[in-house]
Amino acid sequence: MTIIEKYADRFLAHYSNYPQGQYVNLLLVRQVESEAIFRTEGSGEPLSKEFVHAGLDGDEIIQRVVISKRKQTAVERRTGRELLRAHGLLFEKDGKSGTCALNRNNPCERCMDCMIYGYAAGGGGAQKSRVVTDDAFSLHPATTITGSKQFNALFDNSTMRDPETGKPSHSIGTDEYVKPETVFLDIETLKDVTANEFRYILGNILRSSRYGAITARIGKVKNLLAGVIFSNCEIFSNLELTQAAYDHLRNGDDENGSTEPDFPLRTQKLVEAILEVSLELGGRVASHIVRLTPEEVVALVGEIITLYQDEAAVRRVLEETTKMYGPQG
Repeated sequence: MTIIEKYADRFLAHYSNYPQGQYVNLLLVRQVESEAIFRTEGSGEPLSKEFVHAGLDGDEIIQRVVISKRKQTAVERRTGRELLRAHGLLFEKDGKSGTCALNRNNPCERCMDCMIYGYAAGGGGAQKSRVVTDDAFSLHPATTITGSKQFNALFDNSTMRDPETGKPSHSIGTDEYVKPETVFLDIETLKDVTANEFRYILGNILRSSRYGAITARIGKVKNLLAGVIFSNCEIFSNLELTQAAYDHLRNGDDENGSTEPDFPLRTQKLVEAILEVSLELGGRVASHIVRLTPEEVVALVGEIITLYQDEAAVRRVLEETTKMYGPQG
C-alpha cells in the first residue's frame, strides 16, 4: 500500500464545487543552491525584505528576506502547465479564444491548471485557487545571507567601450543577492484535492528548480518536503514556523554576542527542528490533525519521483483527472 493509498480518506474521491474542509499542509524547505535574487520590481531594485521578530520568544527585531507568494506558486504553476501542454491537455474555451494561456484572459476553465490553481476571466466565471500559500521568510537575518555584486555589459571587444564610437557603456550597476545555502520556510496548503490532484501539485513543487530574477543564470532552488499535516482548517503561518525554528536552532552567545542559528545550516538539522516545533504549533490549532511520520514523508517523495519517471503513468494520471472536470471538447 502506498502512502497516498494509506491516507486516501484525507483526499476527495471526486472534484467538488463545494468546500469539504479537507486540508493538506505541505511543510517545505526551499534551499538556495546558487546565488538568487528575490524582488518585486525590475533590475537594480533591492531584495524584498521585511522587519519582523527574530523568534516567537523575546523582542529582538531582524530583517528577513522574503519570497513573495506569487513568485513561488507562479513557478510551480508554469512547471505544471508545461507538462499539460506536452500531453495536449490545455484546451480552448471556445473556437475563437485560443488555447488556454496565462495572462491572456482566455482560461479554458477545464484543464488541471485552471481547476487547481484558479482563474478569473474578465466578464466571465472564476475559480478560486485550491493551492493556498503566503510569503516565505528566510530563516536567517538578511545581514547574514545577502551580499552584493557589481555587474556590467561588455561590447564584442570585451571592453566597456563601443569598438566603433569609442563611447563608454553605461550598463553598470550593483545587484543585491541571496547567498547559496540560504533556506526559506514555506507552507503550501491544498484545499479539497483528490489524490491525483495531490500528485500533480507535489510533482510541480519537486520538479520546479528556478525561482526569482535572472533564472537563466542564477536562482537554482531545491524544494525539500519536510512534513505533511492533514487538518480541517489552515494551520500555523509561514512566519510562525520560521520564528519557532529560529528559536529552536539558536546558539549560545558567540564571541560577537550573536545567538542566531549557524549559517550555512545542514538541511537535515533544519528538517528535524521543523518537525519538532510543528508539534507544539499544531497543538494550538483548533483542528483535528494527522501527521505523516518522517519515514512516510520520505516514502511519499519516493512515490512521486517514481511516478514522474514513468511517462505513461503520468499521462494516465493527467488524463483521468482532466476527465473528472467534465467534457473537454
